[in-house]
Amino acid sequence: MNFYSLFGFIISIVVLYIGLRMSTDNLIAFYDVPSIFIVIGGTFGATAVCFQLNRFVALFKIFLRRMFFAKKNVMPDTIKEVLVIAEAYKKGEALTEAKKRITDPFLQEACGIIEDGIIQKDEILSIMEKRNDNITFHYMEEANKIKTVGKFPPAFGMIGTTIGMIVLLGNLGGEDAMKKMGPAMGVCLITTLYGSVLSNMLFLPVSENLIDSTKDGFMKNKLIIEGVNLLMDKANPILIVEKLNSYLNPSERLDWKKVIKV
Repeated sequence: MNFYSLFGFIISIVVLYIGLRMSTDNLIAFYDVPSIFIVIGGTFGATAVCFQLNRFVALFKIFLRRMFFAKKNVMPDTIKEVLVIAEAYKKGEALTEAKKRITDPFLQEACGIIEDGIIQKDEILSIMEKRNDNITFHYMEEANKIKTVGKFPPAFGMIGTTIGMIVLLGNLGGEDAMKKMGPAMGVCLITTLYGSVLSNMLFLPVSENLIDSTKDGFMKNKLIIEGVNLLMDKANPILIVEKLNSYLNPSERLDWKKVIKV
């Protein structure tokens, strides 16, 4: 599970709750059924129009899978797994056993193609590049769809506020009109609050998280492709580590002395 994302999500909820409690002791004042219906129902309807209903449901599956259950890429560990395959390939061993010791699906795919022994090196690299590009494209599309959904709650919040204002102004009149105006205005603004919270605490942060993880996965796969290129040339393990370290920040780079016996 992505604990950092979950922790951040919990923090945002706690901050919102404390902010509401500091504003008033009567939290019921922030509860309004018509406002909830307009914001959530309107967002659902607009999203269903944009992406079709079945894809709307898929978006929430993507949210759960990639936001809370996706594993963070640890690049030094990926380099170590490339070295495992490189050592087996250099010795002429079958990659079947070596594949059992690696966890990265993209590297496993590359090993499977190499193990088949049918496709030439240049074509293998081309295939892996194409797969990496397509994976990145699909993941970015998913993230952008969720970002698009994030535009709807504030819009429907404003629609709900406008509806409330029309009803409020239509009922003005009489001696008690001024006394009723304050509470009625508060109810009108609740839809704006709901829309802003839903957009800025859920959809937009999730989409940015997915975009960031997609970029991270793209670089991880690029590292693997470079590693596959080197291991198929049966390059020196030290050279493999140093070249793959070029994809990492200086503080993240793997010290080959700790993993390679000279």
